[in-house]
Amino acid sequence: MSIAKEFLSTAIRRLKYYKDLGDKTFEQLTDKDFHYQPNAESNSMAVIIQHIHGNMLSRWTKFLHEDGEKEWRQRDDEFEIHSYSKEQLLELWEKGWICFLNAIEPLKEDDLLKTIYIRKEPLSVIDAINRQLAHYPYHIGQIIYIGKMIKNDRWKNLSIPKNKSQQYNTSDITKDPAKKF
Repeated sequence: MSIAKEFLSTAIRRLKYYKDLGDKTFEQLTDKDFHYQPNAESNSMAVIIQHIHGNMLSRWTKFLHEDGEKEWRQRDDEFEIHSYSKEQLLELWEKGWICFLNAIEPLKEDDLLKTIYIRKEPLSVIDAINRQLAHYPYHIGQIIYIGKMIKNDRWKNLSIPKNKSQQYNTSDITKDPAKKF
């Protein structure tokens, strides 16, 4: 396998893993939970989903041929409070991920060194993917943290539970959960 194919397959696998963490968080929540805001300066999960959705559509629609900051994007509106239901928010989440994954899954080795633009800044396709490998998990971590705050002792753990590291390390399960994708 070439380095390019390995990069793409591992990047896609990691991103799908982080999407799965978001999905498993959302399963534990009610409509109201999506709008919980710890304080005035914090974003709710709903706002984070709106932002990820807008970012994915803007960055990855025709990304090889158009600037990733589309004129039709309303970034500031992504951070406004809307009264979307859980179902509507999950539709935004899925629509964003479909756009993103449909853009990167068919890439070929030759595509990775192409230059694309985000806000008129030139980036290689590799750098654009790496940028999102940092950006999306950052926000998914926020989503998980808010979910833990809301659920408290009813939270269903998504990784190794406290005081279970040794048991996990000696078990026969796959140690890298992203490998299932």
